[in-house]
Amino acid sequence: MRRIRRFLAEAVSELRKVSWPTMEQTRNLTVLVFAVSFAVGLFVMFFDQLFQGVIGFISRGLVG
Repeated sequence: MRRIRRFLAEAVSELRKVSWPTMEQTRNLTVLVFAVSFAVGLFVMFFDQLFQGVIGFISRGLVG
């Protein structure tokens, strides 16, 4: 039981040393994550459509 208490006390002590972001920093980083995720989604969608078209073109050529 003593080890658990010591662990929790050390964990709380370490958490007090953390430099927590401000609300503005948190908001800005959240917007950045959404924007980058959206851009990566568009990038993946573009190449998915491109490859679907290429595969469809090849498969139509082989069947027909």
